[in-house]
Amino acid sequence: MLQHHPEEGEVPVAATDRESRLAALGAERVDHRFKGLPPDAEGLTFDELAAERRNLFTGGFTTPVLALSAEDVEHNLALLETYAERHGLAFAPHGKTSMAPQLFARQIERGAWGITLAVPHQVRVARAFGIDRIFLANELVDAAALRWIADELARDEAFRFICYVDSVRGVELMDEALRGAARPVDVVVELAAGEGARTGVRTGAQCAEVADAVAATSTLRLVGVAGYEGEVPSADPERVRAYLTRLVRLAADFDAAGRFAAAGVSEIVLSAGGSAWFDAVADVFATVPELSLPVLKLLRSGAYVSHDDGHYRRLTPFNRVPAEGSLRPAFRLWAQVVSRPSPEQAFLNAGKRDAAYDLDLPEAQVVRDARTGEVRDASGVEVTGLSDQHGWVRTSGGAGVSVGDWVGLGLSHPCTVFDKWGVIPMVGQDGTVLDYIHTCF
Repeated sequence: MLQHHPEEGEVPVAATDRESRLAALGAERVDHRFKGLPPDAEGLTFDELAAERRNLFTGGFTTPVLALSAEDVEHNLALLETYAERHGLAFAPHGKTSMAPQLFARQIERGAWGITLAVPHQVRVARAFGIDRIFLANELVDAAALRWIADELARDEAFRFICYVDSVRGVELMDEALRGAARPVDVVVELAAGEGARTGVRTGAQCAEVADAVAATSTLRLVGVAGYEGEVPSADPERVRAYLTRLVRLAADFDAAGRFAAAGVSEIVLSAGGSAWFDAVADVFATVPELSLPVLKLLRSGAYVSHDDGHYRRLTPFNRVPAEGSLRPAFRLWAQVVSRPSPEQAFLNAGKRDAAYDLDLPEAQVVRDARTGEVRDASGVEVTGLSDQHGWVRTSGGAGVSVGDWVGLGLSHPCTVFDKWGVIPMVGQDGTVLDYIHTCF
C-alpha cells in the first residue's frame, strides 16, 4: 500500500481534517434538538456553553440528562492504551459503541491504530472526521457503498480500509461493484466462531475457497484473517482459546500456502477481540509462530471507553486478570422523581427513550436531595421496569425519595446507551460540565 509520509513540520491531512471537523462541532449552536441541555443556552455555541463551566445540577440542565465522567473516560482510554502496548497488540476500538467523533479522536491520540466500524454509514462518519485507518467488521456487498469506498481510496492514498469477506458470492458482488477502481480493497477472511455463530466461514476448506476467489480478482487483496470470539457457542476460556488458536492456525496455513506473498502485502493482519475476552486474544496472539511477514495483531474492543454498570462490569477480562488494572463505569443517567403514589413506589422521568434496557435495567446508585443538594447512597431504591418515558421504582427498607429528587442511575450495555443521546455532557468530579460529546448515529 502506498503511504504518504509528511515532510518535517507538515501536518497530516487526516489530522487537519479531524481538527477542523471537531472544531465545527464546537461551533454548532445549542437548540431544541439536544435533550437535557439548559433551555437558556439556546443560541450559544457548544464552545461558548462549555466555557461557562455550568454545574450539571444547578446550571439549568433538565432531566433526564446523561452524563459522562471526564476522569473515568480518561482512565479507561489510558488503561487500554497501556494494555495493548504491554501485550504487543495494535488497537482499533469498535466505533459503533459511541459513534462519537470526539471520542474517536481521543482514542487515536491514546495510541489506537484506527477505528473499527460495522456498516457503511459509520465509515462515512469516521472519514468525515479524518479517520484514515478503518477496519469494517462485516462483509461489504452494498454496491453504492463499495463505489464510495473506491472513490475514497482513489482520493486519499493515506486511507487504509480493511473489511471482512466470508463467502464466494460476497467476493463476486464486491468484484462486480469495484471494477475499474484505482486501488484494490483489502480484505480478511472471517473465520466463524463455530456452528450457530453469527457470520464467518465455517470450515478451513471453505476459507480456502473464499481466499481463492479473492485471489482471482484484481479488485480485492487478501491481507489476513479475522474473527469474533464473542460468538463462540457456550463461551468459556477453553472454548474461546480453542477458537482463537484455529484463527492463528488459519493465518499460518494461508501464509505457508503463499497466499499473502502472492497478494504482495507488507504485513499479515490477524484480528479479533470484543470487550469480554480480550485477555484470551492477548494470550493466544502471543503464540503466533514466525511467519514470512510481520503480523499486525489487531484488537477491536470498543465498550471500554465508557464501560458500564451491568453487562461489561460482569464480563470484563479485568475481573480475571485484576493485576492488569480495572475499567471504570463512566455513564450516569440522572432522572427526577415525578410521582410517589405510595411508600413502596415511585416513578422517574427517564425510560426506554433514555436508558439501555436490552441486557439489564438501570441500577439506582445515588439520590440527590432536591431540598439540600445532599447526595446519598440509593440503598433500598430499585428500578423494576421502564415505560417509554418513565422508570418504575420500588423502595424498601425505609428508603426515602421525594418528588423532585434526582436519582443517579448506572447503565448497562453502552452500545445501546450512546445511541439515545445526540449530545452528552462530559462532567468533572464536582459536577462541572467541561465539554459536550456529540454522537452521529
